[in-house]
Amino acid sequence: MSLDPHRRLRQPGPPHPERWRTAEGLGQRLTFTLEPGLTFLDAVARPLLAAGLEAAALEIRGGALGPFAYVRPALSQDPRYAAYYSETFRPEGSSLIERGNVTFGRRDGAPFLHCHAIWTEPDGARRGGHVLPHETVVAEPIAAIAWGSPAIRIAAEEDAETNFTLFHPAAAPKPGAGDTRLLAARVRPNEPIDAALEAICRAHGIARARLRGSVGSFAGVMFEGGREVTDIATEVLVTDGTVAPGPDGAPRADLTVALADPRGEVHEGRLARGCNPVCITFEVMLEALDEPGTA
Repeated sequence: MSLDPHRRLRQPGPPHPERWRTAEGLGQRLTFTLEPGLTFLDAVARPLLAAGLEAAALEIRGGALGPFAYVRPALSQDPRYAAYYSETFRPEGSSLIERGNVTFGRRDGAPFLHCHAIWTEPDGARRGGHVLPHETVVAEPIAAIAWGSPAIRIAAEEDAETNFTLFHPAAAPKPGAGDTRLLAARVRPNEPIDAALEAICRAHGIARARLRGSVGSFAGVMFEGGREVTDIATEVLVTDGTVAPGPDGAPRADLTVALADPRGEVHEGRLARGCNPVCITFEVMLEALDEPGTA
């Protein structure tokens, strides 16, 4: 089967008129270690909250998780959802983390996170998927880099278009603090990710930016060179993403991603332009590389 580059995945609810939402603020980059013995959620939350950050995007590398619980993307058997999750997988022993991206915010008033990662399980298999933060424990120290601003809030809200509870960015009633201009965004279903990022940067007057710790899902994936992943449900993390002026001077997005399919197999590559619509959601943190603006 070959993918239609103009494909759209029908969602259970009506399309929201706002196809992306953003929040902006001056912020900072923070490096720390996820400490062994803590749940994955606590290991992420404690250093961020101590630094005054209640919302952030993170990139993690190295270390291990165990006990470890995760799910894979799956087709939905319930008409209330266009795509869903698999049963929970719990590999015995410690799984070695290769890399992962995390969105950190709040759900029901408490700290929460959304993580897609790649790892090697004790049987030697390289797999990927969605980490369950309350049921997973840090077994060996994991290096983390976070980007966040006190002026940005990220909270889980019910989403009528998809019937999921999803992270959305919003302005926080706090001044930004730091020397880095950050822009958090949520892109809705069926929007080609590169076109959405370019529109967001135009709207905010950003000429150059780098994606940090961004996660989401695509309804099938088309890579440069014609390689495809035809599974409708995929879990994605951006491994390298930039927005920069194209030949015409307008913002042009360029993304390299890693993703897990419903079998947990990992696929990696540079995305073909205009061919990768969002499945359920895409959570983005953009670090502007222009002169910092006013938060």
